[in-house]
Amino acid sequence: MAIDERLFAYRDTVRPEWIDYNGHMNLCYYVMAFDHVTDAFFDHIGALHTYREQLGQTFFCLEMHVTYEREVVAGDPLRFATQVIGLDAKRLHIFHAMYHDTEDYLAATNDIMLINVDFATRRSSPIAPPVRARLDEVWAIHEDVPAPPQVSRRLGLASGRPGA
Repeated sequence: MAIDERLFAYRDTVRPEWIDYNGHMNLCYYVMAFDHVTDAFFDHIGALHTYREQLGQTFFCLEMHVTYEREVVAGDPLRFATQVIGLDAKRLHIFHAMYHDTEDYLAATNDIMLINVDFATRRSSPIAPPVRARLDEVWAIHEDVPAPPQVSRRLGLASGRPGA
């Protein structure tokens, strides 16, 4: 699966300490790997350290969903694609896809809703102009990229009833 060249790309490797008793990457490390990707994306749009230090703004996670598509093990090379799904004055919806970099399969996905926060008040606030301008540039590139099927999925059983 080639990553759409319009999407932000990041690479990492499954570290031995991320492996659990089942011999594959533990679920908490998927979240950590996706957090590294989020930080790299924030750095790319100017919303990481200087955003908080100079403008007093940051992003907090409101909700996150992870899907586990296929397992990865120690030493596996990973590549990630990040897509902006949507944004408004205060919120940013992004989606990360994790691929095995050499075997080319989708390993996991991460769907995240974030809110911009004034760091001093810890309250939501509009995204500061320099970051909003960069996000608008990224959105102009991503808005025509189809949303992956895992975006905004709900948890639930088809029957919704125990034992059915």
